[in-house]
Amino acid sequence: MTYVIIDACIDVKDESCVAVCPVDCIYADEGDRMRYIHPTECIDCAVCVEACPVAAIYADTDLPAEAQAFLDLNAIWFKDKDAARAQIDAQKPADH
Repeated sequence: MTYVIIDACIDVKDESCVAVCPVDCIYADEGDRMRYIHPTECIDCAVCVEACPVAAIYADTDLPAEAQAFLDLNAIWFKDKDAARAQIDAQKPADH
């Protein structure tokens, strides 16, 4: 099992989840519109779930049906950041 960040995190700049993660498995680069949990680094402690102010973090087994795509999206970011960013922009276009 791993934890997954979903669309409620898009354009939220809060870093509470990062601050409490004991293994530093939550990532984002400058300019990213959301954070991503590394699927193999996550130790399933769930500390980030309570810390998230927008309820954007779920266990992969508890993802709402409408958020299933974020399971793959979190993993994609670690292999192809541009593809993940494009999916985020398609999901929720940025306000410019």
